[in-house]
Amino acid sequence: MEIQPLLIGIDIGGTKIAGGLIEPTSGQILVQRRIPTHAERGGMAVLNDTIALVQALMQDALIQKRPVTGIGLGICELVSPAGELTSAHTIDWRGLSIPAAFAQLAPTTIEADVRAHALAEARYGAGQDYRLFVFVTVGTGISSCLVQDGVPLAGARGNALVMASSPITFTCSVCGAVQRPILEEFASGPAILKRYNEIAPIPLQTTEDVMQAAQSGDQQAEQILGSAGAALGVSIAWLVNVLDPEAVIIGGGLGSVNGIYWEQMEASMREHIWADTSRDLPVRVAMLGPDAGMIGAACTLCG
Repeated sequence: MEIQPLLIGIDIGGTKIAGGLIEPTSGQILVQRRIPTHAERGGMAVLNDTIALVQALMQDALIQKRPVTGIGLGICELVSPAGELTSAHTIDWRGLSIPAAFAQLAPTTIEADVRAHALAEARYGAGQDYRLFVFVTVGTGISSCLVQDGVPLAGARGNALVMASSPITFTCSVCGAVQRPILEEFASGPAILKRYNEIAPIPLQTTEDVMQAAQSGDQQAEQILGSAGAALGVSIAWLVNVLDPEAVIIGGGLGSVNGIYWEQMEASMREHIWADTSRDLPVRVAMLGPDAGMIGAACTLCG
């Protein structure tokens, strides 16, 4: 029987780096490893740790007696269509030849994490039934992309994912102050925790704590989560109005949780969709969970 090769998928986030041996035909993860990112040490330290993680996964593949034919890296930064990093908000790999750093191990590609997530959902998850869908991931940050015929849209420069990072500037009609609200600083996980702790008598430690407080009837937590979900819904409606997708798929740690955040997001989204024929479009939870990043990163090597 012919031995089927494996791919390595690496998902590089602000808090952890997750890697796995991926079966390309099914997207199944055969072996999985995780290490902390510690991005504050600098880009080279993170790169060295990532190389060591890949080497460990290569050893895992040897134990299984299956070859590895490629390495896919997904990272929480802007990545050009040519695979060059153009931002350094969390991890500064600009100016480094990332594929060359892994060249002795296997051919390597690099992609923005949201597009890797979306690609995994298109191939193996909730996007399989749709030719054209919008993917939104909500967690530490908020990103989005359009997927058409199984391919996430990168844009001319790789920047077609910053919907939630762009300010909406307006002047208050009452006081004349110029406002520059940014969705990610209002509705992301860290923003929710920060906003709650600014008004709560007893600060909480995590966004999950805020969500549990809301479930227990904490009105301040309910207000924070509800307003955050409603704000996200407005932005998703804007994407629907502009892009006219068949469906919206939402992933990420915060985007996949039931409760007031999701309920207000969906209600607000449907309220702000302009066309009657779009207002009832499907809104689905991503199927692959926290493993989507590494699966999708490996998928960037698939034909």
